[in-house]
Amino acid sequence: MSQTTTEIRLAGSGGQGLITGGIILAEAAILDHKNVVQSQSYGPEARGGASRAEIIIAEGPIFFPKATWVDIFLAMSQKACDQYSFDIKNDGIFIVDTTYVKQIPTSSAVAIPISAATREKFGKELFSNIVALGVLCEACKVVSGKALKAAISHRVPKGTEKINLEAFTFGQKLAREAQKNHNEADSEAIAADT
Repeated sequence: MSQTTTEIRLAGSGGQGLITGGIILAEAAILDHKNVVQSQSYGPEARGGASRAEIIIAEGPIFFPKATWVDIFLAMSQKACDQYSFDIKNDGIFIVDTTYVKQIPTSSAVAIPISAATREKFGKELFSNIVALGVLCEACKVVSGKALKAAISHRVPKGTEKINLEAFTFGQKLAREAQKNHNEADSEAIAADT
């Protein structure tokens, strides 16, 4: 019987909240009764430098605590995309924030202007990390929405739970819209070929 292990990397600039996002994702996996390991690293510049959070989620034992062959990669800055996208699996899910990532190394990426859409919806980019978790949850189904909402409510500053949960739901909506647009484009391409 094979066990499912999923390696996830969230990468962006220091200050985008991706370390917090990784902690929330790890907590959600625990709430879903899965095994999890979470680690993080910052560039030497801290704020503004490339940073990443890695989360390994498994049904069974986790034998190595670092991501080696990534199943899901979220890039929220060009520098992080360039620096950390080298070991994503061929069939891995690649999510990019096109607000800051202009050179995308694959045509199969889930490309959404996460930060710009967050700024337009909430007036600031502060919630982009939570919107990104909504996108990831909807696009990947690696943890349940219920567990992620509980982890968000537990981890965000008191008094901001409601707006953070709105940001999460908004991210799910962005992912659904992106998938719908992708499916429509595929249908048009198929129709043009016939």
